[in-house]
Amino acid sequence: MKTIEFYLDFISPYAWLGFDALPKALQGISHRVVHKPVLFAAMLKHHGQLGPAEIPTKRDWTYRQVLWQAKQQGTPLQLPAMHPFNPLGLLRLATACDADGQPSRFVCEQVFRHVWCSGQDAADPQRLAQLTAQLKPARDPSDADVKQALQAHTDEALALGVFGVPSFRVDDKVFWGQDALPMLRAYLQGDPWFEGPDWQAPALCGVGVRRS
Repeated sequence: MKTIEFYLDFISPYAWLGFDALPKALQGISHRVVHKPVLFAAMLKHHGQLGPAEIPTKRDWTYRQVLWQAKQQGTPLQLPAMHPFNPLGLLRLATACDADGQPSRFVCEQVFRHVWCSGQDAADPQRLAQLTAQLKPARDPSDADVKQALQAHTDEALALGVFGVPSFRVDDKVFWGQDALPMLRAYLQGDPWFEGPDWQAPALCGVGVRRS
């Protein structure tokens, strides 16, 4: 049985789509999922990138696309009142719900639904307090060890070369995006393509131009 490390940030609608689609995508395959909340903004900063919602026209397209994809796969999705927002409170809450900082699928689903199924302000303090009371975290989300666990997950993801969410790591391979789920399934089923030359092909493709 393979273990899938699932790096996620509740701020991402693609992470919600991937989370909701994962059980069906891997149906019939023996596997274990470990959820690891990470701070997507730290990844963007590390790689010198803007988030999709920080580029006006890309922001519009992103929302239209995820609403379409949600409709196609049968996932409930309603845009929150404001986006992007500061997800730290939600990330720390989820992390605090497990002694090892690895929240269960139930906890992650409740937080995702808080963000993507209500149409309300995901970062509203009163709503966050209500969600905290509902989930009853084992630790105080404001504790230093919770913050450290979230930082450790983020640092771990960066060390692996993760640049976005959702990302799924199995063995030495990382699969990015909910649209990579068929690829992840194929790997778990032992598709020989992953041992062939195409997986290593990017290393042989030179960089022709670099922008300053």
